[in-house]
Amino acid sequence: MEHVHVPKWLVFFGLVLLVLQQHSYNYSVVAAKVPAVIVFGDSTVDAGNNNQILTLLKSNFHPYGRDFLGGRPTGRFSNGRIPPDYVSEAFGLRPSVPAYLDPMYNITDFAIGVCFASAGTGYDTATSDVLNVIPLWKEIEYYKEYQTKLKAYVGHRRARTILRQAVYLVSLGTNDFLENYYIFPRRRLEYTIGEYQEFLIGIAKKFLKQLYSLGARKISLTGLPPMGCLPLERATNIFDNNKCDDKLNKVALEFNAKLKSMTTKLNQELPGMILVFTESVYDLLYGMIKKPASYGFEVAGVACCSTGTFEMSYLCSEKSPLTCTDANKYVFWDAFHPTEKTNHIISTHLIPLLKEKFLN
Repeated sequence: MEHVHVPKWLVFFGLVLLVLQQHSYNYSVVAAKVPAVIVFGDSTVDAGNNNQILTLLKSNFHPYGRDFLGGRPTGRFSNGRIPPDYVSEAFGLRPSVPAYLDPMYNITDFAIGVCFASAGTGYDTATSDVLNVIPLWKEIEYYKEYQTKLKAYVGHRRARTILRQAVYLVSLGTNDFLENYYIFPRRRLEYTIGEYQEFLIGIAKKFLKQLYSLGARKISLTGLPPMGCLPLERATNIFDNNKCDDKLNKVALEFNAKLKSMTTKLNQELPGMILVFTESVYDLLYGMIKKPASYGFEVAGVACCSTGTFEMSYLCSEKSPLTCTDANKYVFWDAFHPTEKTNHIISTHLIPLLKEKFLN
């Protein structure tokens, strides 16, 4: 048989491809600006954990996800991607962060990004009890479990590096007020609104210190949105012509001010901690609601799904003939959650700040 000469460069190229295929995880981490994005919180950042628990608060069906990659309803409370997905992509990782409880994924996926968030949860454990979702303390337990799996997968030293260098996204609090304090009387009987804010701040501080003790160093904390302007709150504000509820917005601003103060103190108390409070989210979303045309929207008062006034989760039915055809015209997807376009605008605004703070 005639001997075929294979150029050395071709052999080398083939070996490189083989190594990259065998070590795709290591390659993706080297190419990325951070090793992983790790997410805690509520429906604003839940990638589908609620799909796997017994709760009425789910979104793993159309029309949710109709504009997601492949048109698949993942359990994200939007027509498409949510902020952690955009942050992950911007830091050189994949374009979506998987839910920890999603059986489609395992530690090979979670090593570069994982979401522990649960729609309907809050700082207060009583909030998670309302719709039987994952409480914040349980999200931490899942994180500890994840750490054990990560150490087994990449080794203790590499795992410690990933956990210290990862970007952590934390977003919750709205449900504590809207779903818990104002709807059910238990907390209102115990606390004034100011006292309840301080109660939640205490939980938030303890949670962030716990994350720090478990290795987290780069944390982005998102405050409350202008919750009085959510379509659901406007729909119930019938005595003021369905305008934004200024009382609820005032509560959000007060709570955000307290979160900001707490952030400053924790950065001083905890060596090596880079805790970023993204306070501009409130103003940005409020701007979209008040001047939608400036951001390329047509509708801000009601949502895309069905009548756009009170529907979310199972009430946001694919059978409804009222659901809008183009979600890009709307600030809100359902009565509580932003559209993918809104999430993209917010994320694009935040990402430069996160890069400035975390890439050092």
